[in-house]
Amino acid sequence: MIAARHLAVACAALALSGCITPVEYGKIRHADYVADPRCTAQPGAAVDGAALPLFFATSRLPDCRTDDIRLLRHRGDRMRYGRFAAPVEVKVGRDKALRTPMAFQDSADWWRALQAETDRKQGRVLLYIHGYRETFETTSKDAAQIQRMTGFDGPVIEYSWPSQGEILGYAVDETNMYHDVRNFRDFLKTLAERTWVKEIVIVSHSLGARLVVPAIAYVDRASATADSSNISNIILASPDIDRETFERDIAGDVLAPARVARGRRISVYVSLKDKALAASRALHGYPRLGSPYCFDPFEAADLQAKGLPARCYPVAISGMTVIDTTDVSRTSTGHSNFLRSAVACRDFVDVVADKKTRPERVTTHLAYVFRLLPDPAVPKDGDDAICNRVPTAEQP
Repeated sequence: MIAARHLAVACAALALSGCITPVEYGKIRHADYVADPRCTAQPGAAVDGAALPLFFATSRLPDCRTDDIRLLRHRGDRMRYGRFAAPVEVKVGRDKALRTPMAFQDSADWWRALQAETDRKQGRVLLYIHGYRETFETTSKDAAQIQRMTGFDGPVIEYSWPSQGEILGYAVDETNMYHDVRNFRDFLKTLAERTWVKEIVIVSHSLGARLVVPAIAYVDRASATADSSNISNIILASPDIDRETFERDIAGDVLAPARVARGRRISVYVSLKDKALAASRALHGYPRLGSPYCFDPFEAADLQAKGLPARCYPVAISGMTVIDTTDVSRTSTGHSNFLRSAVACRDFVDVVADKKTRPERVTTHLAYVFRLLPDPAVPKDGDDAICNRVPTAEQP
């Protein structure tokens, strides 16, 4: 039984590594994908902000050869900006697929539109950075859900890097994520230095944490304002980042005492039932921040001897809160509880709104760690409605 379990983990790690499905250039020149003028937004070109209310910045290569412009899994030739709406299901041959209504926008026009939307609200911006195994359609769906679910009073931006959207593409995703570090940190620096941006709420999922954490540190060091305190509310959902590396680097950098004193905080959503992070741990050899797995068996034994669950968390860091969603985990992987579990969704909504407590949060033996427990008032099929996964007539 134990051997079979080890074999299953090894197989999962092999699949996650992506070594059996390397990305290929393809049979089409990348220049041909972007040859159509629609891939190069013209200054002053009209974009219907009412029909396309959400913002995106992307380093993905677009395909402008047909009427239906799409963003591919390949690295783009440059950064592009635009507007989008929630994806819709369309028929493609005999199958159905998601398609995201979108339009590119000249970068200067895009920043002006973002300012106009920000000025109309409270100066708050929400920036969403996706993780592994995502397409532009799936990340746009998640970004639109976050906007509906939270009712965020300000513009929502999706930053889309070239993930492969395939379960066997992890190694390629990891490579592309690291390749995109400069693009993302430069974008975040530009956003943080806009005087009209009063607060940036950053939401990252999975592998996206490895883009976000070093980028914030870079902006803190390089910002012309020498402040960057508008990067205040940082949410790491199921972060696929080395736990010990995070512990070592974060306290003296992103969560330095001076920044915490000015209001910066990090909320980390974790789950012991996260199978994606279990596979990542098997692949990388060390536990991930998003999983309370006890790497040290002696620590696990000590917890059990005290009558506590064998769940191990990062060390206490001022400004950091850990929310354990193990007991309310959803789906076969448990990797997106903040978008799938009713209890986790409600907690996430409050964190975005900077509320500190929820009735479902239960204290633990660690002051900075909370467990979420099931809500008996929520029916088994109530997750989708509470997480607002399906648009209503009032929320297209």
